[in-house]
Amino acid sequence: MELTLQIRPFQFILTRPLQTAAGLIHAKEGWLLRLKAADGRTGWGEVAPLQCAHLPSCEKALRDLASPASVESFEQVVSGLPAAVAFGIGAALAELAGLVGSLSAEGWLEAPESAELLPSGVQMLDRLDALLMKTPDARGRSLTVKWKVAVEPDVQERQLLEQLLRKLPPQAQLRLDANGGWDRPTAYAWMDRLVGEPCFAWLEQPLAPNDQLGLNLLARQGPVALDESLTITPWLCQQWDGWQVRRPSQEGDPRSILQELRSGQPRWMLSSSFETGIARRWLDHLAALQWDGPTPAAPGFAPGWCPQGPLFSADPEEVWRAAG
Repeated sequence: MELTLQIRPFQFILTRPLQTAAGLIHAKEGWLLRLKAADGRTGWGEVAPLQCAHLPSCEKALRDLASPASVESFEQVVSGLPAAVAFGIGAALAELAGLVGSLSAEGWLEAPESAELLPSGVQMLDRLDALLMKTPDARGRSLTVKWKVAVEPDVQERQLLEQLLRKLPPQAQLRLDANGGWDRPTAYAWMDRLVGEPCFAWLEQPLAPNDQLGLNLLARQGPVALDESLTITPWLCQQWDGWQVRRPSQEGDPRSILQELRSGQPRWMLSSSFETGIARRWLDHLAALQWDGPTPAAPGFAPGWCPQGPLFSADPEEVWRAAG
């Protein structure tokens, strides 16, 4: 069966810049994909690497894709594409095949409530106060917050941590994300302080991705979730027994993640890379499968950091028009 690939660029500015130990994220750009079959069926995809440095290689890969081409031709090349491009093509092929979406028995599943992303520095306290004001006490059990650390001086962040712990309901869940910005003594000191706190969930990528020995030692002290380490050392996805932060839109063909979650893969947490509505359908669907699995965890979709509008609609046609 012959398929025709259409490509449309998009770009948007985050509602506010996100400062992390790895750098500043203030905008997102990429390409939307529409893969059309001769019988009228359509599969949708999105190509949007989180790191701007990967945009040129993604653009070249998209230019080199033949269209029109057969399903078999796309299947033959998808595994060799840059990860963000492989996600877009794999997502479109999966929708065409009825593995997800309107042609599947499940349709598109609705994601569970996301963790709230707190900004770095002292702004964290203002955002936390705003969240707690609109969060009834009865809902404290379901409140999960993620705080970006290793951005400000450690002394200042340790002081902010104490204020955060005093404010946060004990039934809530706290995740701290250092984006690999701590050294071993700093990470060990934070873990020592947090282990035993009722709200503490894990430290996310507390050490540099290449310090696997340090991460292994820290994981003996308390819960550690890997993120960037999984990108530079893919075999850890099969060997790390702790939590893994998985970013489907950055990891290649999503059909493998879909299959693993349907098989009951434990200790994964699904995370956003600031997607449009087309890729967000996938994240919502995968997060719903994770939530129904053996270790349910609130996904990390950074609510409120993407602007509102048709580019973030659940209707792919509306997203496509908005990017035009």
